Amino acid sequence: MRPGGADALLFDLGGVVIDIDFNRAFARWAAHAGCDERLVRERFSPDAAYNRHEIGEIGIEDYSASLRASLDLDLTHAQFLDGWNAIFIGEIPGIAGLLARAAQHLPLYAFTNTNPTHAAVWSAEFAGALKHFKTIFVSSSIGLRKPDAEAFRFVVNEIGVPANRILFFDDSPHNIAGARACGLQTVLVKAAKDVAAALAALGLIS
Repeated sequence: MRPGGADALLFDLGGVVIDIDFNRAFARWAAHAGCDERLVRERFSPDAAYNRHEIGEIGIEDYSASLRASLDLDLTHAQFLDGWNAIFIGEIPGIAGLLARAAQHLPLYAFTNTNPTHAAVWSAEFAGALKHFKTIFVSSSIGLRKPDAEAFRFVVNEIGVPANRILFFDDSPHNIAGARACGLQTVLVKAAKDVAAALAALGLIS
């Protein structure tokens, strides 16, 4: 990574721009069902229904029914939604300022694996930070999700910049590996300082 080494920046949202914690959902569901939160945590997994929901193949009602069955919890749909939407904590500290400074030099884009229900929440709650993105690619809207090669090829084509001139930030090693396989430059993000360091290496901030 060097000054002038990228023509566009592509960011994951959850874990990079927005702090999320699924334990908050597990706690809500356990409270509603009157059971041990640990059991909910152990039973939950991003299964086939979860992935289908994230690419828009099934809606929230079908996914809710599937998840309640796999968790073996007696929850109403409203109680499910109460936990489902509780995962959002806030902006990653310092990230909004970094995005604002980077956007003065390069176009910013985001690519997130998510569903319409969550998208409705984060688009409203975090509009201040998200306004710096020219486009946010949402998996459930485009029918493709990370780390699939087809998903990255779609996003690169939409951005209109060669893959090797796009720098991608994500907190998932699997997504980073998928992006690298498609030729993108990558930064594995563990904290906002990782984003800051990459932006500084590109000469976008000092």
